[in-house]
Amino acid sequence: MLDFKKILSSIADIGQTLLGKKFSKSRDLKTLITLCDDLISYKGTASGIAIAREISEIYKALDTDQKLIFFKEVNNKYKPNLNNIDYAIKNFVSTKSKDNLDKLGEEIEGKRQELIRRLNMAPSGTSILVSMREDLLNFIKQNPDLKDFDQDMRHLFKSWFNPGFLKLERITWNTKAAILEKIIKYEKVHKIKDMNDLKRRLDEDRRFYAYYHPVLTDEPLIFVQVAFGKGLGKSIQEIMKPSSGELFKSNTATFYSISNCQEGLMRVTLGNFLIKRVVYEIQSECPNIKFFGTLSPLPGFRKWCLNLPDEKLKTILNELNIKKLEFLKSENFHDFKNKIDEHKSIMKKLVVHYLLKEKINKKPLNQVSRFHLGNGASIEDVIINGNITEYGFRESFGIMVNYIYKLDKLEKVHEDYINHKIISYSDKIKKYL
Repeated sequence: MLDFKKILSSIADIGQTLLGKKFSKSRDLKTLITLCDDLISYKGTASGIAIAREISEIYKALDTDQKLIFFKEVNNKYKPNLNNIDYAIKNFVSTKSKDNLDKLGEEIEGKRQELIRRLNMAPSGTSILVSMREDLLNFIKQNPDLKDFDQDMRHLFKSWFNPGFLKLERITWNTKAAILEKIIKYEKVHKIKDMNDLKRRLDEDRRFYAYYHPVLTDEPLIFVQVAFGKGLGKSIQEIMKPSSGELFKSNTATFYSISNCQEGLMRVTLGNFLIKRVVYEIQSECPNIKFFGTLSPLPGFRKWCLNLPDEKLKTILNELNIKKLEFLKSENFHDFKNKIDEHKSIMKKLVVHYLLKEKINKKPLNQVSRFHLGNGASIEDVIINGNITEYGFRESFGIMVNYIYKLDKLEKVHEDYINHKIISYSDKIKKYL
């Protein structure tokens, strides 16, 4: 099989020879910006690949402060020119020609996207750009003016990482050791302690799938972990127990962890088709699995509760129940399991309000809920003490959520949510409204 990276490296070597002394021995910021100008203006393929490689190498050697200056410089220098856009609009309006429409599109886009596209020509260009966006995202909080640059990167990434280009592979104990080590590193929902812990998650009554991009060799982008059993999983403690070895008795697949591996691909929506793809894989391999759902975390619920204004809380719970939940303010989680269980009805009422009523831009405040509802899931149940680790209590008082994927209603539920903001939920949820 041809090594695409080696091919690009060979072409880059040729391009560097053709450019001769074009490359400066200096590898400072000024040189980097000059090379960006050159990359946008050069027409030759070999020269372009050589310049893209040089830019990538210089960028990787920059320190944090230099990277920030680079992003600010590129963001400002290659932004769309409003005067040019105005001129292009007038030309198109007066002529209605396809050529002038194309020119208008080019002016609106600006040069940042073209620079990003050409940087992608470098050997390992896609990987470098993903790392660059990770750096960019770290800067944006203190430098909101860089959001335009991020929008350009995200726009292109959504095309480059379209699910149609991605390959779904099952992770097994026979998967390359280097990939297994990355899986341990990347797992964010329920941390994998060591190889023995990972091996448990790869048992015969478990499934582990990852998405890969063709040009990012051996680099998982996102992965999902699945447990088989009778009915939906009700606690992460139960799921992590040793295998029963009775796969044939299972009828339900519980998705209990979905982790994005690349920070530079945040908000590129890689997971939207992942669950559906995995469902079809499981149906094909294990026809005895008839039901599909999740045991999902509830990130941010504790923070939301503790920051809830008293007046708002009184619209959800009566004063007696509010007093019963005073213990939630404690940082000592030692006896939380029993206390949460004792007041589970009150807690469930609070969670149901949070899931169904708290919104941002007319969508659920909780990001995990947005993800599953957007995929066509229904909220099935609120699970008390679903995750009794310190992390579980710190994030959501140990509470988790079952979402269910009803395959015969998937598309309707999805359409109702996307088009009409209708959230599907079970009778178990309805009783707490």
